[in-house]
Amino acid sequence: MVSAFTLALGQLTDPRVLRLLLKSASVTLLLFAVLGTISWWGLDSLLAFAGLNDAQFSGAGELRGLAALLLALLGGWLLWRILALAVLQFFADEVVSAVEAKHYPAAHAQVRQLGWKVELAQGMKGAGRAIGYNLLALPVAAVLLITGIGAPLVFALVNAVLLGRELTELVWLRHRPSPYSILPVGGFERLALGAGIVALLTIPFINLLAPFIGAAMATHLVHRKGNLPHAA
Repeated sequence: MVSAFTLALGQLTDPRVLRLLLKSASVTLLLFAVLGTISWWGLDSLLAFAGLNDAQFSGAGELRGLAALLLALLGGWLLWRILALAVLQFFADEVVSAVEAKHYPAAHAQVRQLGWKVELAQGMKGAGRAIGYNLLALPVAAVLLITGIGAPLVFALVNAVLLGRELTELVWLRHRPSPYSILPVGGFERLALGAGIVALLTIPFINLLAPFIGAAMATHLVHRKGNLPHAA
């Protein structure tokens, strides 16, 4: 795991990787801004409909806007990892290709191109799975809300499990011998990978790099565990 992380960091200065990071980060930020604006407008309208307006008291409009903004930012923080991973799916071939071309040239020559339809399906499936599992965890998090730290830990654990699985599958789909082949990276390693990326996603600016770092680490883990042809 440490070796995979070090190798992923070492490739961040690669010109091909830098272009890829710029593209994925730009798309993620643009989508985040659009969704944030729509969410703010929707929440503001909902609060106005509920009766929080200037007819009740002076300054209600500003208070409503602030409340809507805070709620939109909170929702965005919770959904950032889902959005970032969904965007990464569209650049997954390039991520895997960049890492393999440098470290695993033999396997790189045999990589299976999935096509945009499969990429889109995988992205939608991953996003749906993330939303579903987080919704299932919501009642548990609500009960633990009084502890102060229990709720964030629940969501962190759920997303660590999800991210570890999504990132390793992202690579394995391009190399697995058959649809029934078992993912070679074990559950504990997937959890450790996911936990590390969840932690990086909470750090401003670093969270723009986190999806790539996770995909690069997953590529190294799959190649080291999957008995694929690779350079020593």
